[in-house]
Amino acid sequence: MANDFSAAGVQVPDSKLAGEATQLVRDTTSDLIYDHSRRVYFFGSLQGRNRDLSFDPELLYVAAMFHDLGLGEPFHGSGRRFEVDGADEARRFLQARSVPEDSIRRVWTAIALHTTPGVPEFMEPEVALVTAGVETDVLGIGYDEISEAERSAVVALHPRPDFKRRILDAFTEGVRPKPETTFGNVKADVLAHYVPGFERGDFVRTILDSPWPE
Repeated sequence: MANDFSAAGVQVPDSKLAGEATQLVRDTTSDLIYDHSRRVYFFGSLQGRNRDLSFDPELLYVAAMFHDLGLGEPFHGSGRRFEVDGADEARRFLQARSVPEDSIRRVWTAIALHTTPGVPEFMEPEVALVTAGVETDVLGIGYDEISEAERSAVVALHPRPDFKRRILDAFTEGVRPKPETTFGNVKADVLAHYVPGFERGDFVRTILDSPWPE
């Protein structure tokens, strides 16, 4: 029977670390980000099962829970990509709890690369599966690889009312104060749609206009 800790045959890790990560994200983000982050864990785990990947559920859970933390208001003035802000917060959280450095590196990388398509799938399972979970929940990539019953169980636990519009609003507000951080990544598309006057960085123009004479 589904509860706050399981859905579609996937269990949330029953550990102090996972519990503290849950509480931190619950206390510092909106219901939108909290529910999305939990779905990312469930969908990432299901995609891992489909791909026959062996992964550490606790590391995947922490990475999923922190992956959008950097969209929050405390980071609007950081001048850094929101993915890096979230990754750094996760690193501080894990270091304070004496988690081994290799595990911290995996979580940091999973969060930092979750909006960089075409790379995470070739890295450690935890890195690959955070991106897979995000892609399923936000973009619908791999949607049909998860059964309707599994999707329904996850969404019943963590509903997604008006999710498409609300997550785009959250992306917009999270990166609007630092538009320069969208150069070369997918969040430039968000600002191009929702922020009047936004000018997308041009990679070719940057090369041609560099100070090198040729």
